[in-house]
Amino acid sequence: MAASSRPLVSIQTLESDMATDSSTTSLPLPDVMKSSIRPDLVSFIHSEMSNNSRQPYAVSRKAGHQTSAESWGTGRAVSRIPRVPGGGTHRAGQGAFGNMCRGGRMFAPTRIWRKWHSRININQKRFAVASAIAASSVPALVMARGHRIDTVPELPLVVSDSVEGVEKTSNAIKVLKEVGAYQDAEKAKDSMGIRPGKGKMRNRRYISRKGPLIVYGTEGAKLVKSFRNIPGVEIANVERLNLLKLAPGGHLGRFVIWTKSAFEKLDSIYGSFDKPSEKKSGYVLPRSKMVNADLARIINSDEIQSVVRPIKKEIKRPPLKKNPLKNLNTMLRLNPYAKTARRMSLLAEAQRVKSKKEKLDQKRKPLSKEEATKIKAAGKGWYKTMISDSDYTEFDNFGKWLGVSQ
Repeated sequence: MAASSRPLVSIQTLESDMATDSSTTSLPLPDVMKSSIRPDLVSFIHSEMSNNSRQPYAVSRKAGHQTSAESWGTGRAVSRIPRVPGGGTHRAGQGAFGNMCRGGRMFAPTRIWRKWHSRININQKRFAVASAIAASSVPALVMARGHRIDTVPELPLVVSDSVEGVEKTSNAIKVLKEVGAYQDAEKAKDSMGIRPGKGKMRNRRYISRKGPLIVYGTEGAKLVKSFRNIPGVEIANVERLNLLKLAPGGHLGRFVIWTKSAFEKLDSIYGSFDKPSEKKSGYVLPRSKMVNADLARIINSDEIQSVVRPIKKEIKRPPLKKNPLKNLNTMLRLNPYAKTARRMSLLAEAQRVKSKKEKLDQKRKPLSKEEATKIKAAGKGWYKTMISDSDYTEFDNFGKWLGVSQ
C-alpha cells in the first residue's frame, strides 16, 4: 500500500516549539499499526519473557538432615521413621529427615539446575511486539486497559521532537498536560499502594498502575532523565521496544506517546506487508488471512454474487425405500400373489383356532351322572380284567398288595 493512501496522523506541537519546527504537521500511519492483533500470542510471549528474568533458587542441601537420626526398627510399636537420638530433651525420640516430620527436609528439595529459561521464537516475539504496537493505536483497547485518555486529541499520539530536549521534570509535566496525558500519569501516582504478601519484604514493597509510555527515537535524548521521575511513566527507545512495557501483564492497549523521530522510524524498523525491514534481516510484517473480516458483506457483494450459482428452487430428494416385509403396498408391487397368500394364511389360522377351541370346549364340558357312571363302570371292568389275566393272584403277597381276597 502506498504511503500517500494511508491515513495521516497529526503531530501535536508544543508551546515551546519554534515556528520553523512545525514544517510537517502530519505523518502517514506506519504499516505496523495495521498488524493483526493477537492477544493469545502476546500473552504467551509475555509469560515466556517473564520466566526468562527469573533467578535460580533452592533450599540448602543440608536442610533437614543436620542430625544423626536413625530408625528404631520394628518391634517397638512405633513407626520406622528415623528418630533423633539422646534423651533429656523434647527433641530426643522425635521423627526426623522425612518431609512429614517437624524439622525435616521438604519433599523433592529444589535444585538450582531446574530449567528456568526457555528460548523464544524470534518471529513470534516480533509478531507480538507488532500486535502490541497496533493495539496501542486503538482507543477502545487503550481505554479497556484502564488508561485515562479522555483529553488526548487522537491516537496514536505523536508529539514533536522538541520533547526529546526536555531536561527538567517540571517541564516534562507541562508537556504531559499540553498533550492531555497528565491525567493518566496522575492516576498511576494516586494508585500507589503496599503490595500484599511477602513481596513487601523483598524490595518490591510498593505497587502502582501503569501510566503512559514515552517512545523516543534519538539515542541519548535528554527526556530520559526528565520523565523517569514521574510515577507510572516509562521511557523506551523505538529501536529497543520491549513487550513487557508495550503490554504489561500480557494485556494489550498500553497508552504510548511517540516522538516524531520515533514514529518515522517504525516503517524502517518493522517494514511493511510487502517491503522487508531495513533493520531486521528479511523480516516482513505478518499479513492477515482476511483483510476484511466482515464475511457477510463479502458474500453479499456484487462481485461475489455475480459469479455464484443461482439458488436451487427445485429440490430433488431421493425416494425413501420402504421395507416390503413391513409395508404391504410395497410387497404387493413386488409380489401380487402375496395378497392371496396372506388371506389364505389368515383363514387357515382362523380355522385352526376355531377347531382347537371346539376341542377344548368339548373336553371342558361337565359330564352328566349317567355318563360318569358309565365311565366308572368301564374302568372297574377293565381293572377286573387285568387282575384275572395276571399271574399275581397265585401269590398271597401280591394278592394282598392288589387288594384281592382269595
